[in-house]
Amino acid sequence: MYTDNFAVSAIPPSHLRRIRAAEHDDFGNPVEVFVAQEAGETPLRCCLREAGVGESVALIAHQPSDRGGPYAEVGPVFIHAEPCDGYQSANTYPEGFRRRRQLFRAYDVDGRQVHNQIVESTDDVSSVIAELFERPDVAFIHSRNVLAGCYMFAIHRVHDGLR
Repeated sequence: MYTDNFAVSAIPPSHLRRIRAAEHDDFGNPVEVFVAQEAGETPLRCCLREAGVGESVALIAHQPSDRGGPYAEVGPVFIHAEPCDGYQSANTYPEGFRRRRQLFRAYDVDGRQVHNQIVESTDDVSSVIAELFERPDVAFIHSRNVLAGCYMFAIHRVHDGLR
């Protein structure tokens, strides 16, 4: 699915390099490294795909919002234990998340939550993103796991090819 009205972003590689080097996340938790045991159980927030069996992954606490405030949640996310290439297809909805039901949580420019919408089918992704960005109060969207509420990735509006 290609579009010119939104961009998807994973956790920035520079942020993850700093955490891996420090061997603890921004909240003082040690980086927990383990080996993925089952395909599809570990969605990686560094490159936006699922870890394969036998891949070395890490668990960290992450706060996706840089705006602070009561909606700046901190939660667990999985990343590769070692640096990877990150997510290279910003104008494409991540293939590794297509089969997952998602909660799209929309925020205003101050980082306040203004709307939530569950996306049942990947066929609905583009239309739901377009609908949310038609709202004047929506500045950005976070995709989250429907059941656990874990952060998956950010979606930003694109104007003339720029975020």
